[in-house]
Amino acid sequence: MSFRGWRKTALTLPDGRVVDAVCPVILSASRATDIPAFFSTWMINRLKAGYVRWINPFNAAQVQYVSFADARVIVFWTKNPKPLLRYLPQIEATGINSYFQFTVNDYENEGLEPKVPPLTERIEAFKRLSSKIGPERVIWRFDPLLLSDSLTIDVLLDRIAHIAAQLKGHTRKLVISFADIECYKKVRNNLARQPAEYREFTPDLIRDFGKRLSDMNKQWKFEIATCAETVDLEQFGIKHNRCIDDDLMVELFSHDTALMDFLGYEPDLFVDSARPYFKDKGQRKECGCIVSKDIGMYNTCHHLCAYCYATWMR
Repeated sequence: MSFRGWRKTALTLPDGRVVDAVCPVILSASRATDIPAFFSTWMINRLKAGYVRWINPFNAAQVQYVSFADARVIVFWTKNPKPLLRYLPQIEATGINSYFQFTVNDYENEGLEPKVPPLTERIEAFKRLSSKIGPERVIWRFDPLLLSDSLTIDVLLDRIAHIAAQLKGHTRKLVISFADIECYKKVRNNLARQPAEYREFTPDLIRDFGKRLSDMNKQWKFEIATCAETVDLEQFGIKHNRCIDDDLMVELFSHDTALMDFLGYEPDLFVDSARPYFKDKGQRKECGCIVSKDIGMYNTCHHLCAYCYATWMR
């Protein structure tokens, strides 16, 4: 069984025009920008309107309308969910399920994330969000990891440990990734403007990092996974991740029959029945995510992180 595309419908706009729209079951909000941090009011207004207009970042002439008629899950990606917190009851009231990919890095000394709130505020926001929706629905990301002469593996592990000690009990999972610098022109050029010279992890350094992080995790007992990485760290108990995760959806939202039907989940008292795997073919080969529709736009995030492939050139 393969994914054959989202259902389509005729959507009537406020001006009376009728347009074609896709009706995704899973929304990504968003890999392209931080919707909770900067566009929370927009998001809740679009949910009320029932649709969003999306522009292809690689072809501005291609406009697509996205209806929320079939939406059952929103996966939020953020470094600052505080502006969205007041809207959580309204989101819950729509009946659409949600969970969060919440990046909490510590690059304050390096200035790589110039517009994110201070680390103490981000940790507090993480705890508040977790207390409202549950630790199983808030995934901690330290993403991406990169090196310089002063930003060593020892330093990175110390910073992870500092955050982990405070997030223990507020999340079940830590997702890591290793910076891809050379393959993204924006990332390469932005980092070249930094005072330090940043570099990628080699495969050997990735394995060394994974082993040491796994050893440290004995005190926190997080599930740890890598995001879209070719290097296999399974020997250290670190899995390949699915950020848009059908297994997590089944665990958290099995009561949602429409979602379970889409995922092909059939509960069995005796056997965990096999389900189809709807890999998102629009993502990298190493990405484990299942299909979703991203509703964000590149070059709209104001965090201005120097390592980000989705922000504007500076």
